[in-house]
Amino acid sequence: MRALRAEDPETLGGHRLLARLGAGGMGTVYLARTADGALVAVKMIRAEHAADPAFRARFRREVQLATGLTAPWVVPVTAADTEAREPWLATAFVPGPSLAEAVDGHGPLPAHTVVVLGARLVRALAEVHAAGLVHRDVKPGNILLAQDGPRLIDFGIAQGTGTTALTAPDAIIGTPGYLSPEQALPHEGEVGPPSDVFSLGCVLAYAATGRRPFGTGDAAAVLYRTVHESPDLTGLDRLVPPPVHEAITDCLAKDPRHRPTAAELRDVFEAMTGLTGRAPDGAQGHGTSRGAEPPGQGDWLPPEVLRLVADRSSRALNPPPRPPARTAPEPSPPESVRRLPRRRILAIGGLAVAASGTGAAVLLNRRNTAAAAGTPRQVPTHTVGFQSDLTGPQKATGTAQERGAALAVATHNARADASFRLALTRYDDRGETARAKDAARSLLARSAVRAVIGPSTTAAARAAGPLYAAASTPFVLVSVDSDEAGLSDDVSLRRTLCATTASGSQRALPIVLYLTRVHSTRRTAVIEDQAAGQTAWDISRYIGENPPSEGTVTIHPVKADTDDFRPAVAEALATDPQAVVHAGISPSRAASCARGLTAAGFTGPRMGFEPVLRPAFLTGAGDAAEGWMFEAPYTEPESAGTKASKAFTTAYRKRYGQAPGRWAAEAYDAVGLIARALDALGGGAGIEPGQVAERLFRTAYDGVAKPIRFTQDATHTLNPGNASFLYQARDGDFRFLGRYDQVR
Repeated sequence: MRALRAEDPETLGGHRLLARLGAGGMGTVYLARTADGALVAVKMIRAEHAADPAFRARFRREVQLATGLTAPWVVPVTAADTEAREPWLATAFVPGPSLAEAVDGHGPLPAHTVVVLGARLVRALAEVHAAGLVHRDVKPGNILLAQDGPRLIDFGIAQGTGTTALTAPDAIIGTPGYLSPEQALPHEGEVGPPSDVFSLGCVLAYAATGRRPFGTGDAAAVLYRTVHESPDLTGLDRLVPPPVHEAITDCLAKDPRHRPTAAELRDVFEAMTGLTGRAPDGAQGHGTSRGAEPPGQGDWLPPEVLRLVADRSSRALNPPPRPPARTAPEPSPPESVRRLPRRRILAIGGLAVAASGTGAAVLLNRRNTAAAAGTPRQVPTHTVGFQSDLTGPQKATGTAQERGAALAVATHNARADASFRLALTRYDDRGETARAKDAARSLLARSAVRAVIGPSTTAAARAAGPLYAAASTPFVLVSVDSDEAGLSDDVSLRRTLCATTASGSQRALPIVLYLTRVHSTRRTAVIEDQAAGQTAWDISRYIGENPPSEGTVTIHPVKADTDDFRPAVAEALATDPQAVVHAGISPSRAASCARGLTAAGFTGPRMGFEPVLRPAFLTGAGDAAEGWMFEAPYTEPESAGTKASKAFTTAYRKRYGQAPGRWAAEAYDAVGLIARALDALGGGAGIEPGQVAERLFRTAYDGVAKPIRFTQDATHTLNPGNASFLYQARDGDFRFLGRYDQVR
């Protein structure tokens, strides 16, 4: 729970906002109070996502479905406005952690908690199914633990039985690890109530053992195990009573026809929490008869989880106050800084981008305060470490980033009013794992290093990241995809990993919006190159869940062991698509797809993603490359046309004698982001790297390349809005079209 910000509204739909409960790329969740004093959680969707018709349609459906449910263990919707510029919905406030948070943070739940959890969730699902609905995303993150029992939330992808989905039948919807086999293979049959029962079995097994029954890792591998392998229920028979063990095992039957119904499970679990109020083997229940469970007194939860509930309940009653408008940095600088002359930041936020004879200067507007008695000011120097491949296989990317960072440091130090100076310490890791670790150790040994930019390769980031995290030193990834590197889900890195580029799982948004707003597309075919693994699956899943123009999406896989795209192309074109998206990362395989589409006579929009944006695609595809469009997470400053990008390009050319390379502007902005965080901390010599790490994620920065904003939750991911760009293959080259939200 965090204090409201200056930009947050005072009220929303008659609800007085009290605090922020969370924020992400899609919107913000607030704690609020109704006119009659009840606490509610209000979810407000960001305007740029609400402008997407498919997204707004999903939101309307979530409100419609959740509003019609009255089950005691389902969080009710109390109010909503689905047509507002920033649509919102309000639900009853549940001051408890999610099941995922409780188990990940405190380990498996005791037997009596699992029994009560199961009893109340099967009752919720029984009522959901009786209403003709299928939830389709029953998972630990969608189950909140309250003092009186669990609550099932998030009906955003729920579907009525027998109704038409907003996505095509081949789209995989849900969360791997909790998907049913029929969800993993949607063409095999209907996804009905038995699918939720399967997911419930996964949830209860996870709650009791702390493990996902089908493992973790690559999504495709998890889905394969879900469909073809037996669940890992090792030790479950020792952790829960035999009837519960048998029920969970039955839930996980591969064939939906062999699973019990939610109503049948309700009989099993409520017998365990029956008239005695005591379940076998210590399983504690509160039900006195079927259909009439009193709320209970909170003894169903273990003490450590109850403490979380109590803490959140207390904070909800005493939320943090909205801070007043400030003219000084927050938080207050350390004592050593407070003894320095006071410097005030202008109300506009302390940032301006100005063009001068030397290029774009990021100016933090401060008074040029002279030291006492007219003596020259003594300002501290903060070192920014730079780790990159400067002489190895990816030296072009590393060199461009090094030049952009060096230019930013020189620009900062040229300011007469700077309250601190910057230094750049470089280390060439050549993209090698061993050297990456050596680079991290070398940079961490320097006491003046406040943050590190890099590494610039995936392998180096995997190797060095844990070392920076262990030392609480922020490392800013400019070009590495944190999802591809496997860093996004590593909880130990979240305090220090600062990725300023959109991850692979976020980058399908520009394609969807282009095919909705610019080239209205009702039928989209995705050719999924399974050689790309998780990346291709993420792209296909996102587009399937968010079909352009609220239309249909069909997905056509190409196995990794073949480079013949013609069968998939023929299958895709048989659906009469208006646009085709290639979900893959190989330029040569994308070229095969392009040749197949051209040979079949398809001339509609053909879309791809940055890893394909290489000369090998143009060479391999030949004339078939013409017109292809690509999303990319970097700008081309020379072609961007903004005042800041023109000034940056002028300064870069003057310093290096050539146009800025790919990722140069992004590295320049990374230095600006770090400088902004240092400035917000007071700029003094006593700043620690851990303070910089914490401040980076609360810093908003409008750079030369793009605006940088981070979600205000535990993940600290880059807000993907306005963070990607579009390019098009024309006349044997890739032409920059602009930021995706500005392309017309």
